[in-house]
Amino acid sequence: MYQLIKTDKNTKARRGKLTTAHGSIETPFFMPVGTNGSVKTLELDELLEFNAQIVLSNTYHLFLRPGMEIMKLAGGLHSFMGWDGPILTDSGGYQVFSLSKLRKICDDGVEFRSHRDGSSHFFTPEKVIEIEQILGSDIMMPLDECAPYPCEKDHALISVKRTTQWAQRSKKYFLENQKEDKKQHLFAIIQGATYKDLRERSAKELLDIGFDGYAIGGVSVGEPVPLMFETLDWVIPLLPKDKPRYFMGIGLPDQIVKAVGEGIDMFDTVIPTKYGRYGTAFTRKGRVVIRNAQYAKDFGPIEEGCPCRVCQKHSRAYIRHLVNINEIIGLKLISYHNVHFYVTLMQKIRKAIEEDQYQEFQKEFLTTYDSELQ
Repeated sequence: MYQLIKTDKNTKARRGKLTTAHGSIETPFFMPVGTNGSVKTLELDELLEFNAQIVLSNTYHLFLRPGMEIMKLAGGLHSFMGWDGPILTDSGGYQVFSLSKLRKICDDGVEFRSHRDGSSHFFTPEKVIEIEQILGSDIMMPLDECAPYPCEKDHALISVKRTTQWAQRSKKYFLENQKEDKKQHLFAIIQGATYKDLRERSAKELLDIGFDGYAIGGVSVGEPVPLMFETLDWVIPLLPKDKPRYFMGIGLPDQIVKAVGEGIDMFDTVIPTKYGRYGTAFTRKGRVVIRNAQYAKDFGPIEEGCPCRVCQKHSRAYIRHLVNINEIIGLKLISYHNVHFYVTLMQKIRKAIEEDQYQEFQKEFLTTYDSELQ
């Protein structure tokens, strides 16, 4: 499934290839988030324009709407979306965390009320894998328990124990029900909150079970950024070199650049489209709040030198005008630029690793971006 091609000579940055039933993915890579089977404001053909290799969707949301009956009739998520490339599906574990007022956790699974209509549902680890097999995703994430920040160590320990137990059940169900004509890969999610011994325990227990890849979960939930990166220092030395590493839910461009230097291969975040919908664009010099008055007479592109078709055709002044009159195309244009920025950033990252220049690339990027992670 995963081939490690090379490691940068001066950092831990890795260059590799991840092979799935719907194509190979060059690593490190970023996954545009299509929670409900659609990357907000963008058409799938637009993702192909700048070679987005894979998209991420969410089991919890797709289960609620359109539902599994429709998904079965459609023949799975790929055909339903009209996307021929790889898809990763998150398990809904984060929604267990974020929708805390609507759910109840026990050792057997999670009972929750739909945030859409209040209907009651129960997710077990087996149920989540069953849903993901119906969806036909190339990479499946199992049900886990994401502890909040801050949390007491006793709480974090319970979440680690449950995550391990659920991972065992997920793996068992996956092996018993996998279809040879629809080869799927199952990852594990390392938990443990901000406790070094619990992170190490979680990693070791999941490694003993054995999975196709390993994700660091329970991050970007309110903890300070330095503490978020400290978890990588604890966990990465324990992870096998021949399996992909996924830092879930981060992040900002400088966080991605920093994490690649620590040995991470996979990233996802709603930030490019979410910020785009609020009128904020990303550039190599940092964020640009296009809706601000200072851009009313700025007839330059979002970013000088950016090859994306938005920057080639439209000015900041025009896009600001669209955003401030609530014209949806304005939000779409910024989102397009932002996702393009993220995807092409990963292309530059891969090139720097291939040339053993990642240390220089990271330093230059973080300095230009005016990042606190330097």
